[in-house]
Amino acid sequence: MSDNEPIRYAVEDGIATITIDRPARKNALSVEAMNGLTNAWERVERDSQARVVILTSADCGVFSAGLDLRQAAEIRARDGVDILTLMRDPMQTAMRNVSKPVIAAMTGSLMAGGMLLALKSDLRVGLRGTRAGITEVKMGRGSPWAVPLLWMLPQPVLMELVLTGDTLPIERLAEYGFVNYLEETPDAVRERAMQLARKVVEGAPLSVRAAKASVLAAMDLGCEKGLVEANRLHVEAYASLDAIEGPRAFAEKRKPVWRGK
Repeated sequence: MSDNEPIRYAVEDGIATITIDRPARKNALSVEAMNGLTNAWERVERDSQARVVILTSADCGVFSAGLDLRQAAEIRARDGVDILTLMRDPMQTAMRNVSKPVIAAMTGSLMAGGMLLALKSDLRVGLRGTRAGITEVKMGRGSPWAVPLLWMLPQPVLMELVLTGDTLPIERLAEYGFVNYLEETPDAVRERAMQLARKVVEGAPLSVRAAKASVLAAMDLGCEKGLVEANRLHVEAYASLDAIEGPRAFAEKRKPVWRGK
């Protein structure tokens, strides 16, 4: 893969796979990679064939090392600007706005922007023996994107991550529930992610979409307002043909045929 095209996109059986392909640079997030990811999120949202997304990266021991600091230094020296100004969506807001579930298949350690991508995913599969961290304070950078971790990790643990910049064993983050599964090899990580993706595809599309949107809405709004919004988000699912098909298929002891409407 050319370094000018560091993001791969493929769809099969309703599962879109987005791969960061920069193993020589520890899958660091260059301008091209970040803009490629933004393009991929927009593409998957439009793609009627994609029901769920697996985000992974080329094997090199690192899921993503975060921002490409070497490129950042080159751009600052050459153009006098910060690397983030050249990215369409430096905080990957488009990723959080994807209506389809995103599963992170983290086949190596993850730091900084790698953690950004992990926390914006909906499900996470990690590799035993790897580490994770928010290392920005060691580089004079920042991590405003880490705020949602307050809903995913104990506050003292998050403080340790953002204040020290140290990495923690992925096993520790799994104990807190940040990682759904840990596997022994990169291939096993991808296979577990694929198993989860297949289960998502088996569900009714409108119900899956409303379920994800409801959880994210509750994070934004709090419990009381989140419940109101969740009810609104599920109106379409309850009124759909799939809501009729599900009970009918159960009664007839067959697999439902979802129409997504």
